[in-house]
Amino acid sequence: MDFWPTDDQTALQEGVRTFCQGRFPFETLHDIEATGGRIDRSAWKDIAEMGVFSLRHDGFGISDAALVFEELGRALVPGPLVATYLAATHLSDTAAASGASIIGLAEVAEPVTVIEHADDLDVLLLLDGNGVRRMAPDALPTDAVERPVEPLTPLRLAHAVTAGGDTVLSGADARAFRLEGTLLTAAMQVGVSFAAIDLAVEYAKGREQFGRPIGQFQAVKHMCADMLTRAEVARSAMYAAAANLEGKGEDDAEHSVRVAKMLAGDAAIFCGKTGIQLHGGMGFTWEVNAQRFWKRATVLDTHFGNSDIHADAIAAAM
Repeated sequence: MDFWPTDDQTALQEGVRTFCQGRFPFETLHDIEATGGRIDRSAWKDIAEMGVFSLRHDGFGISDAALVFEELGRALVPGPLVATYLAATHLSDTAAASGASIIGLAEVAEPVTVIEHADDLDVLLLLDGNGVRRMAPDALPTDAVERPVEPLTPLRLAHAVTAGGDTVLSGADARAFRLEGTLLTAAMQVGVSFAAIDLAVEYAKGREQFGRPIGQFQAVKHMCADMLTRAEVARSAMYAAAANLEGKGEDDAEHSVRVAKMLAGDAAIFCGKTGIQLHGGMGFTWEVNAQRFWKRATVLDTHFGNSDIHADAIAAAM
């Protein structure tokens, strides 16, 4: 299996990275936090105009989409990106593809179902067992979470979500929807991991203690090396899963996607925590971006099953 991106894929990834750096610098994220995490619809349409939501309809494959979402994760771009992409791809929702609609996604659970960005959604998709339901976001009574883990991801809680909406996918179609969503979430987690590493290494090069940059101390080098090792392993697993899901590999697609999500989730949380530790006490403060990577990693880990759920499923299949 060839993991090396083609020249076109490299250009695609670099283009998305440049767009994110220009449209979503960290200063912009600070402003979004101040609004309570509300989505800027003009920025959302800019994302759509970049072709993010219509990738598959524009002739790109799953591997290409994984590279794009890795960059979106690296830039901490907020909003239900994966859900809107899935609606455009698997439901042929033209409004989602154009950025005219913001599509949310929640997994039905007891006793409460957690809904992200509820106040900005035009459509809510519910993952319920082996199917996908579509409903209006305001059809469910919800309670706001006053202090969500990540200010960029406002939360509301819905109780006893057992009925309502129309079933839009089931069986093999719903399985494909879930697998691709799991893979792209893993891609975003990989992006978060590498962004946390970049910030930590930059800080370690510039922060001096005892007359030397802290990056020269062996303990700090080991921490950075551990972060990079976990992130590289997760990225390799994610690329392998993308190839298998696209039919270009020889391994079972569902198994490889579970492995990717498990490793990417663990790597993102580890890199987020370690990045905070490398920044010392100030790593927890609002002024430092290190804490934002850990927060996003924690949120993404809950999407399409956390690392523990996928680890258990992998073990049960052995």
